[in-house]
Amino acid sequence: MTRARITGVGAYAPKRILTNADLEKMVETNDAWIVQRTGIRERRIADENEATSDLAVRAAQQALERANLLPEDVEFIAVGTTSPDMIFPTTGNIVQHRLGCRRAGSVDMLAACAGSIYSLSIGAQFIQTGKYKRVLCIGAETLSKITDFTDRGTCVLLADAAGAAVLEPSEDERGIIDFDLYSDGQYWELLYMPGGGSRHPATRETVDARMHFAKMKGNEVFKVAVRLFVDCAERILARNGFTADDVNLFIPHQANLRIIEAAAKRVNLPMDRVFVNVDRYGNTGAASVYVALEEAVTGGRLKRGDLVLIVAFGGGFAWGAALMRW
Repeated sequence: MTRARITGVGAYAPKRILTNADLEKMVETNDAWIVQRTGIRERRIADENEATSDLAVRAAQQALERANLLPEDVEFIAVGTTSPDMIFPTTGNIVQHRLGCRRAGSVDMLAACAGSIYSLSIGAQFIQTGKYKRVLCIGAETLSKITDFTDRGTCVLLADAAGAAVLEPSEDERGIIDFDLYSDGQYWELLYMPGGGSRHPATRETVDARMHFAKMKGNEVFKVAVRLFVDCAERILARNGFTADDVNLFIPHQANLRIIEAAAKRVNLPMDRVFVNVDRYGNTGAASVYVALEEAVTGGRLKRGDLVLIVAFGGGFAWGAALMRW
């Protein structure tokens, strides 16, 4: 099948910066504690009037411009998000309308932070089968809207941003080589938001109980996440006849620097071949891989022919990997 190749990338982060010093005034924590445990020094936070679609549109416009495409050229939009504008219509619908992609289908991928890999895989398969020629993949979050700023275990991590990638058919060996997607619902209680769905719809009681904020068991997530990172990275490399030595750049989900470093060590990848921006953005969920990819491209970290390994995981758990030739 024809490979799907990324022809344009874009990213957008809100202007407001929330530093560790700012968090010291809001919750019982300090800069040293945050940096030691997460590697995060600052993160971006959306304004009260900024929704996920607002960020997504900005990132998508940049990606389309860099791909030299008009909105009406887009045939399908896949959006990964855990913080949609509303339950329905989908954020993809809203983005489609605001961009002016008049003939495009759209869908949201609800796979938590793994929404990046899931949205990219859905878009790539449409290209590979020949169904569509131009697909827009987006990861966008306003996780601050579902963050409990009295809980230092989550509020130091979660942040807001959006990233996008345009996929088109490749004319050579460049493009996405392979995908792996996994899930295991036994871990759902380690990272979830209990309120707002059909199990616990919004009531005065659920609001008072702070059930509409993300909940996380940090230590347990760390242990499982590192194992999942390593497992899917090794699987996709081995299946395609590669080793860690062949990887030019590893772009992991920017959840936590400790997780990234532990996973890279076990995969046998030196940190100079690992892209890290979690220190400046925090955990931006489904946006993080796209934002990192955009920075890697514009920062000159990628050159034609490089082998790129992308891995992401999120609540559920859902996780996966992508391997591509740049």
